[in-house]
Amino acid sequence: MTTQPVTSNTTPSLPTPPLAKRVSHTTTHHGIALSDDYAWLRADNWQEVMRQPSLLDADIRDYLEAENAFTESTLAPTQALQDALFKEMKARLKEDDRQVPQPDGQFEYFPRFVKGGQYAQLCRIPLGGAAEDATVLLDGNLEAAGKDYWDLGATSHSNNHRYLAYSTDDKGSELYTIRIRDLETGATLPDEIPDTRGDIIWSADGTSLFYIKVDANHRPLYVYRHTLGTPTSDDVLVYEEKDTGFYVGVSQTQSRRFVLIDIHDHETSEVHLIDCEAVTAAPRLVAPRRKGHQYSVEHHGDLLIIMTNSNDAEDFRIVTAPISDPAEANWRELLAHKPGRLLIDVNVFANHMARLEREDSLPRIVVTRMSDGDEHAISFDEEAYALGLSAGYEFDTTRIRFTYSSMTTPAETFDYDMETRQRTLRKRQEVPSGHTPADYVTRRFFAPATDGELVPVTLLYKKTTPLDGSAPVLLYGYGAYGISMPASFSTARLSLVNRGFIYAVAHIRGGKDKGYRWYTNGKMAAKTNTFSDFIAAGEHLVAQGLTQRGRIVANGGSAGGMLMGAVANRAPDLFLGIIAEVPFVDVLNTMLDASLPLTPPEWPEWGNPLQSPEDFTAIKSYSPYDNVEAKAYPHILAVAGLTDPRVTYWEPAKWIAKLRSLNTSPNLVLLKTNMGAGHGGASGRFDSLKDVALTFAFALTIAGKADA
Repeated sequence: MTTQPVTSNTTPSLPTPPLAKRVSHTTTHHGIALSDDYAWLRADNWQEVMRQPSLLDADIRDYLEAENAFTESTLAPTQALQDALFKEMKARLKEDDRQVPQPDGQFEYFPRFVKGGQYAQLCRIPLGGAAEDATVLLDGNLEAAGKDYWDLGATSHSNNHRYLAYSTDDKGSELYTIRIRDLETGATLPDEIPDTRGDIIWSADGTSLFYIKVDANHRPLYVYRHTLGTPTSDDVLVYEEKDTGFYVGVSQTQSRRFVLIDIHDHETSEVHLIDCEAVTAAPRLVAPRRKGHQYSVEHHGDLLIIMTNSNDAEDFRIVTAPISDPAEANWRELLAHKPGRLLIDVNVFANHMARLEREDSLPRIVVTRMSDGDEHAISFDEEAYALGLSAGYEFDTTRIRFTYSSMTTPAETFDYDMETRQRTLRKRQEVPSGHTPADYVTRRFFAPATDGELVPVTLLYKKTTPLDGSAPVLLYGYGAYGISMPASFSTARLSLVNRGFIYAVAHIRGGKDKGYRWYTNGKMAAKTNTFSDFIAAGEHLVAQGLTQRGRIVANGGSAGGMLMGAVANRAPDLFLGIIAEVPFVDVLNTMLDASLPLTPPEWPEWGNPLQSPEDFTAIKSYSPYDNVEAKAYPHILAVAGLTDPRVTYWEPAKWIAKLRSLNTSPNLVLLKTNMGAGHGGASGRFDSLKDVALTFAFALTIAGKADA
């Protein structure tokens, strides 16, 4: 393959691509006929395929494997580059790495990696002991041996430190099986619980646990309680959610006093309490759900501490409620709403409250002393950075842990004393092959959107990179579900930046980077703001002279893959290439299919085209698959997972088939389906880097940087 920039005039000779057969298929909604010649790629038995991939229809499998063969053949000339990228990305990872141990009573717990190991070991040491002398409670490398895919979901040790409950998935379909290990004997108990998802919460006495079970369509709707030593068929149904538009989660207050049953969609929530010392009691409702009201619950003394958007607190406020009667009528304000200051998370301890918030698109941690309300913020100096807060296991403590990084600064883990305000560095991320932050530049600027809003864009580039417009850009975006994109450190992206790429993150609407309003202005009827913001970010990079039109490689995954499909349709000449990972591109058909795992809970995010003609029209206007047309598209690489329950494999498969039939440019249109994994791709620590190496090699090659 050529190492010059691949354009419509310089495409190399390629093998013949597969052409998907076209089978006429028409459905009618609200009087409008939808024609979908590639609907046959959706397996009728998709639920069975999630559990047993070998049951996939032969015609569908043949097509996906033909696409894989075409992609492999087309990108074969980049294999040496992929190998080099993988080698250098792996060299930046400390193979025998470990996290800082978290204390819990008489022990400290932590995960670690061993040299050559793809998966973590879960370990513990006596309080104050040496990490080198740790006991291995669960070895992911042994558990994953002989499996093509293995993922560790939730882990939870009992309060008495006798048992470890953990869940695993060996197909990528996010159907987790819970197992329980006796940490005194090392034996795995016969209590095995399949088809679960989410956290595992122990009772106070360590004799029973709560977990979430999914229905036949992969939806987490049931809370069960299991008692150790009893048949799982005897497990008690504690809560069942009848509305398939809601998901159910289970968690615990920091005090470990209450199990929290959280019922939610993307705009409404409801919480029920179970006393951990009276686990057989019926759950108690905190406040009944009402559309648009979101709240979360913590505990302190005789009070519940509640973060809520009630009373028009768009960016949330904090209230208290008596445990004896937590109805909304009894809520009393503890922290008032401040527009533009988005509360993200609240952790409550015996004497302090620590909250993570975001203002002016930057995160910060604020600590409040519960006795007198004294408050202070933990300060940071860089222009753009990422911040994570960990409450740990303990309640009666003055210590919290946070991680800090920026696009140039590797992650630093600190312990922070909320009373003395002393900050102690516990770990600095090591880059074994070397990294000098001073060799790189991180910047943040604001791109003007079409309606006058200013879109934050974070940049990373090497100091030696020319800023005369010749550099290619990888522009990343997501823009959905209120998920903000942190300006965090990544060892992998250095492989692009070191070869002359400018790496940019567009903090577009649909996320909460600039508060909750930033989210609501990028969903439902306002969804197209997400796409125009991303395009505005790219155009501003050009206007600032940092790159040129047609030198930008766009990258996004999942809902960010919808973004990729939309901008490819709307501004194809702005982009050199599109990398769409597990892309949600068949939005209209998916939202019309109420049997799919995510569809009913997603209606508050995108709209319900089954019931609303207006929502149908709005989604149809931007759904990437429905808006592919005969025109010149940039280079496109789509990556899918066969057992993905979030973005089903047929979405990218149909999209690529339609693109190939209508694209008028000779640019690459490629699909790679991981036949043994789901939404997250390859599961191993190093195997996942091979996926990154493939996409980076694609970007470097089309940009003429393969030999850089």
